[in-house]
Amino acid sequence: MKKLIVPICILLLSTAALSQTRSRTTTRRGTASSKTPKTTAAPAAAINKTEGATKIANQIKNLTTFLYLLGGVAKNLEAMDAAAKSGQASPTTERNKATLKASFEDFRVGLDQLEIYFRSTPELQPYYVKLAGSAAGAADAEAEAAAGHFDQAGRRLLGVVSRLTDVLVAMG
Repeated sequence: MKKLIVPICILLLSTAALSQTRSRTTTRRGTASSKTPKTTAAPAAAINKTEGATKIANQIKNLTTFLYLLGGVAKNLEAMDAAAKSGQASPTTERNKATLKASFEDFRVGLDQLEIYFRSTPELQPYYVKLAGSAAGAADAEAEAAAGHFDQAGRRLLGVVSRLTDVLVAMG
């Protein structure tokens, strides 16, 4: 049963990490009565600010989902490591750890891209100051995961979520 749970959790984690680059947009279809030209258009600054806030919100959603799943996966990996020390090694344990480490790397890359986006968009530059360091926190978490300290890596990502939330509030 445990051999089945871990790969499923790893698959879910990798899907959450990969989905962070996806941007969702919705468009409103006009009706016959709304075909008249609009007199006031939303300024580009407001559009960029909304897009930046959406990107942060997506990161927060992906990170919190990942952290929720990480708790159970980390426990299972610890149990498998204990079993390996007693002579009952599982060949999938190292593969699961590698997949989990790759998820941490994906989050770091996503946060690097988010910081670059904020730094290069003039309307978002005031918020970059609060955002700066998020990718460094994810890099620290990635290093902890590489060392096999998944619990500590998760705690580092909680700090990143806190920083992202602060930026989102400031943008409010």
